[in-house]
Amino acid sequence: MVDTVAVLSDIHGMLPALEAVLAEPVIDHADLIVVTGDHTWGPQPAEVLDRLAQLGDRVLLVRGNADRELLHMSHGIDVGLADDPVSVWGAKQLTPAHQSLLETMPEHAVVEVDGFGPVFFSHATPRDDEEVVLVDSRLERWAEVHQYLPTEIATVVCGHTHMPFARLANQRLVINPGSVGLPYGRKGAHWAILSNGAVTLGRTLIDTELLIQQVQGSSQMPGCGEWLTQNVQHPASDIDAVASFGPRDGR
Repeated sequence: MVDTVAVLSDIHGMLPALEAVLAEPVIDHADLIVVTGDHTWGPQPAEVLDRLAQLGDRVLLVRGNADRELLHMSHGIDVGLADDPVSVWGAKQLTPAHQSLLETMPEHAVVEVDGFGPVFFSHATPRDDEEVVLVDSRLERWAEVHQYLPTEIATVVCGHTHMPFARLANQRLVINPGSVGLPYGRKGAHWAILSNGAVTLGRTLIDTELLIQQVQGSSQMPGCGEWLTQNVQHPASDIDAVASFGPRDGR
């Protein structure tokens, strides 16, 4: 049984954003940090994996779709992303140690948390690491994606869509902490805390220009500056993100 869990997600190779979140006292004091996938696909994939590995037993890492894709590409497996320079470059950054870390990383996990009981953690949905559900998804949609969960699971934590929310869906509490590295809707590195049966959605405000300078100065990713401008300096609004994700939610 764990008293307090900090949840991070979707770091996307942004090491300074991760460091800023880890420096938050509430994160530092948590009994366990769970990171729900997409640690990679970004300008500092190896550095982020190394930093997460340094946390040792304090962290539980869940593998996301981006992590799976880069892992497969690093082994020469075609995943349909040969035209994506970020993925091609990112796969080449993975050392054998990174490959081993990603290969042994679970796609989902269950942790007993005080005040919540068994909490299910995955990147997207329990059945698919790319499936999209949103804060305003239909209850029928939530029932569909959660249909194979045991009835005793009353809390589900996911990531993938980069937008924070907490809502009830068919008597289950569903939590998305938002994204550390590539937030949609508003700026800042987002995270969540589960403690004493309560959920806190938080964010760490970061100077965007300084963040871009720090990342660009230490990354060899092709087109890094343009990528940072598009994804960090001008992030998608929640309206744009929901509109883009909508068709994948069956709308």
